[in-house]
Parts: sequence; C-alpha cells; structure tokens
Amino acid sequence: MSIKEIPSPDEEPQAQDPGLALSQKVRRVIFGKPLASENSESNDTLLRKLIALPVFCSDAISSVAYGNQAILLVLCSSGLWLGGLSHLYSQYLMTISWLILGLLVIVAASYWQTIYAYPNGGGSYIVSRQNLGTNFGLVAAAALLIDYVLTVSVSVASGLQNVQDVPFLHFLHLRHHMVFYCVVVIILVTFANLRGLRESGTLFAVPVYTFIVMCYFLVLIGIFGPHFGWQFHPEFANQIVPGSDATAKTVEAFSMVVLLRAFANGCSAMTGTEAVSNGIPAFREPKSANAAITLVVMAAILGSVFMGVSWLAVHFHIVYWEQNGLTSPSVIDQLSGTVFGKTGPWSWAYNLTQSATAMILIVAAQTSFAGFPRLASILARDGFMPRQLTNLGDKLAFNNGILVLGVFSAAVIVFAKGSVDKLIPFFAIGVFVAFTLSQTGMVHHWFKLKTPRWQGKAMINGIGALACFVVVIDIAAEKFFDGAWFVIVVVCVLLYMFKRIAWHYKRIAELLSPDNYKPDQPMQNTVLVLIHGVHAGTLTAIDYARSLSKDCVGVSIAVDPEQAQKLRTIWDHYVPDMELVILDSPFRSLVMPLVRYLDQVHAEKPHSRITVVITEFVTISWWQGLLHGNTGLILKLALLNRRDVIVANVRYWLNEG
Repeated sequence: MSIKEIPSPDEEPQAQDPGLALSQKVRRVIFGKPLASENSESNDTLLRKLIALPVFCSDAISSVAYGNQAILLVLCSSGLWLGGLSHLYSQYLMTISWLILGLLVIVAASYWQTIYAYPNGGGSYIVSRQNLGTNFGLVAAAALLIDYVLTVSVSVASGLQNVQDVPFLHFLHLRHHMVFYCVVVIILVTFANLRGLRESGTLFAVPVYTFIVMCYFLVLIGIFGPHFGWQFHPEFANQIVPGSDATAKTVEAFSMVVLLRAFANGCSAMTGTEAVSNGIPAFREPKSANAAITLVVMAAILGSVFMGVSWLAVHFHIVYWEQNGLTSPSVIDQLSGTVFGKTGPWSWAYNLTQSATAMILIVAAQTSFAGFPRLASILARDGFMPRQLTNLGDKLAFNNGILVLGVFSAAVIVFAKGSVDKLIPFFAIGVFVAFTLSQTGMVHHWFKLKTPRWQGKAMINGIGALACFVVVIDIAAEKFFDGAWFVIVVVCVLLYMFKRIAWHYKRIAELLSPDNYKPDQPMQNTVLVLIHGVHAGTLTAIDYARSLSKDCVGVSIAVDPEQAQKLRTIWDHYVPDMELVILDSPFRSLVMPLVRYLDQVHAEKPHSRITVVITEFVTISWWQGLLHGNTGLILKLALLNRRDVIVANVRYWLNEG
C-alpha cells in the first residue's frame, strides 16, 4: 500500500462548524496566528554572545536585587547595625560577600566544564540521570522545577518592591496591594508566553544592559563621587531598625549562627547560574566556546556588581528590615536614592535605575517560562510527567507547562503575601541541590570517559560539587524551620509523583500490548437511537443505525406523558417498522431512566454490543445554537465511562438555502 502525500495548506483550515469557527476566531484574537510545525526550527535564531548574555543571564545578574538584601535582613535583625556592633556588621557583610564571590567562581568554573562536555545542553536533570542514575536525575529535576516556580515569584515580587517607593508610581499604592500587582504581572507574562513570546534579543537586551550600566554607574559614583565633589543624599538611606532590642552579648554568643544564616540567605544570588549550560544549542558556532565566554562574562558582571553593592551598603550603613508584613525600602532603592537623590537634577538616574531593576527582574521571570515548560516536556517525554506537557500549542510553545508555571507562581505569591523576604528561605536550597547533583555527575562523567586531562577536569567539578554540597547542608540547617523543610517535602512528593506516573505509563503500555489481545466471542450489535422528536435529523440518525445493525430500537425519555403519546403517533407514521421504547421519567431525569434501560438490555442480551446513537442538529450561526438545549452533551457525558456502550453522535446540518 502506498501513502499519498497531500501538500499542506498555506493557511490554517477554517472550521465549518459554527461553534468551532467562533472558537477559532476567539483563539486567533487572543493568541494570534498559529505557526506551522515546520517553523519550529526556523524561528529559533541562533544568538550572538552580545544577545545571549541578556537572554540566558538575566536571572543570575538580576539576583543582586535581592541577594545582598537577603544578607542584610539577617544581619540587621540580629542587631549588628547598632553603633557598638557596626564593626561586626561591616565585617560580616563583606566576609559573606567574598565567600559568595568565591563560590560563584567555583560554580562558574564547574559549569565551564559542563558546557564543553555537553554541547547539546547539559541541564542538571540530563547530566545527573546519565551519570548518577534515574533517581538522582529526578531529584535534580524536582529541585529545578521548584526553582523555576520560585524564580518567577521572587523576581516579580522583587521587581515590584524596587519600584514601590518611586515617586511617579505612588498613585498605584504598590506597597499596600503587592499581591494583586504581582499576580497581574504573572498573568501578563503567562499570556505573553501563550502568544508565543520568543527570546527576542532586543526585548531582553534593553532592560538587562540598562540595569548593568546603571549598577556600574551607581557603584562608581558611590566610590569615587566624593573626589569630584558629588553630593550624596543620606536622608534616603534607612539606618534604623524599628523596635530592635538586640544586645552585644546576644550577637557575640551566636555570631557563627548569624554568619551561617546570612550566608545561606545570600546564596540566593547564585540562582540562574546554570542557564547558559542549558541553552548551548541557541548559540552561534562555535557553540561551546561562545557559551563558555558568555558564562565567564556573566560571572564577572554578577560578582563585581554584587561586591560593589555590598561595599556601598557598608559605606552608607544601609539597613534592611521586615516586621509584621512591613519592610524598609529595598537595598537598591536606598542606594540609588542616596547616590542620585529622589529629587533634583539626578533624580532621572534614580528613576532609571529602579525601572531597569524592575524590568530585568521581570525578564528573569521570563527565563523560567522558557525553562520550566521545556524541562517538563523532557520529563513527560521520558514518562515521568503527564504527556500533555509535550504538546505544542498554536504558537509552538508548551502551553500546558506555561499555564502550570503561571498558576503555581501566582499561588506562591498569594501564600507569601507578595513578600520577597518570606520567599527567600524557600529559594536557594533547590538551586544548590541541582548544582551539587550536576557537578557530581560531571565527576563521574570524567572518570567514565577518561578524556585528555580528565583528572584536572574532574578535580574542578569535584571542588564545585563539594562546595555546593556544603552550601546545601548550611541552607538546610539554617533555614530548615524558615521554609527549607517545605521544599524538601515538595521534592519528595514530586519524586513519588514521577515514579507513580512512570509506573502508570509502563502498566498502560503492557496492557495495550498486541500480545495481550484476546479476540472477543462473536457478538451481535444492538443499536439504540435516542429520540426527542421525529424530524429530518432523527430520520438521518435512523438510517445510520440501520447501516450498523438490523437490531435497532428507538428510545425516548418521557418527561411529559401527553408529549410521549404524540411522539408515538408520529413515530408510527414515519417509522412503522422500528420498535419505539418510551421510558417514563416522573422525576424529569434524562440520565437515570436511560441508565436503567441500558442495564436491562445488557442483561437480556449479554452477547450483544450496544451502540447508542445521539442525534444533534447544527445551527447555521453560532448564536442560534445558544437558543437550543444541550441534551446530547449531557447524555454523552453520562455514558462516557460505560464499558458496555459505544456512543455515536450523528449531527444533522441545517441549511436554509
């Protein structure tokens, strides 16, 4: 048998059904013109390093908006900002910042190895599963999925926090309606992705490079400004934590605890570091080399800006606090307000810095909308998540994964009441679990392949794995009761879910195997035609029923006895050679009398296959369909799970012409 190829149409075929045509028009308005499958590759333009940096590194670079702030929250809540302890405040902040910078260098060097070892993209799930086994791969995947959800929530909340005190946005009252505005932003980003928002270079580059330039400008002016007579505005620096009664004795007794907790919080600045290694296929040739250079540039920018912000926070004695749902202005807001002023000739620099901070954080959320659906589709392809997550929508996007991410991110925002500080304790542990497993997998990779200079490469990844593992232990211990326990529980729940889904698909495949097919005994076919009235559509359905079997019966559910008698008279006139069974329904139910009758037929004819024919007529215009009942739909849903019934829907098209 030969298969004839039919040329694909240039335009999407138009539905003839009025209801479907309306649905098609609505989808076109909401989601835009659909894209053909062959466009999936041509639409993914390979990226230059200059554009790849904002596309893949916005998540990591934007983390300075909340990473330093998370450290200050711990230090200030412990009382280290007080005058007699200010030396510890400065010392701890810079010590932690240097430790995180060193960790960043180690992780970046480790992922440099991953980029060259996995030129087609080396996400934590792929690396861990191939080298450590399926279970470790699934743990990494679960941690990454959680991280993607939290990245959206934290980025959106932090972005709006950084503009809540901008004067020209005061009319929005962001501080008092944070949850509402965060959810609105998540809905808009979700909708944009459902419309097929691509990782446009310009779209990503403008806010990211603006943020980088303004951060360097802020740091340079903060450091060298006094040498040129620059006037600072210390009135915009928050230097008091309300209601603090911390004492020097308390701090000195628990100084190591404070240091470890602050370090655990500050590690949130490391999120998004692995994004470059995931996106290698999107780079121009030579892919691995360009990706590695981009990774180094990203680490250099993140590290230098992170250290600059920490130095300015010490220099201006910035404090940050959260009490009873209220917070001080964000650290970036305080610094830019102090350096540029919120009024006066340089207020534009303050407004631009805060706007760029908000925008890069929104862009960082967008990167999760690219990563989460892609990872979910890979897991679904491997049989660990519902297969619906592999489906591409009209715009060649994984719509189901996008919707899942949007819903869960919004739910997290509502749960945390839009507070960045409440979200941070949930954040970093998933990231570093994925880092640890990925780098451990790379060590196994080098030992297995033994490529040239593999010992040195394994040592680099080994140091990265060890460093990340130490961070995981620190975060789990110091932030366990603040929310890390919940992340651990969710990872376990996801792992169980992955296993159950995989078992289900494996079991279904076994049950559907052709080897398990056992031919049924020869069966008769009994056809029941559901009758509401005798009309052209009914007669069409009867003709169809007779084409299936000689054993055909008309069935009507009598809500009104008088109407039932009229139906029998008309039936005997038009269909005298077919039996009509009228089922009484004193309680006006359509479903129960039919179900009882089907049980009766099945008992009387145990070796007969029952087919129920439901008649529906299709109106000319969509609005005309609203004037008629949906009895057919109700009956189809009622019979959906009957094992002994086949439902056939015969539609009759009305034509006035």
